[in-house]
Amino acid sequence: MLPVPTPHIIFFLQQNRLRWYWHVLRKDDVDWVKKCMEYEVQGPRPSGEVVREDCQACKMNKEDAMDRCKWRKMIKDVR
Repeated sequence: MLPVPTPHIIFFLQQNRLRWYWHVLRKDDVDWVKKCMEYEVQGPRPSGEVVREDCQACKMNKEDAMDRCKWRKMIKDVR
């Protein structure tokens, strides 16, 4: 049985997911990494659902990602 993650670990994972998402959003539209966000994956959960939930919990959106200072501050304040 796997141990239950502590709030500190959850915070760390959420922060890193959001940091990666910000990085990908700022890439050119022709970049292969950004194109992967549009790829449809079969499975029980829709693609990107966890990141969407993280963004909603932190009240962030794609427009916030274009303002580097604001996005970094918001990620640091995630809790």
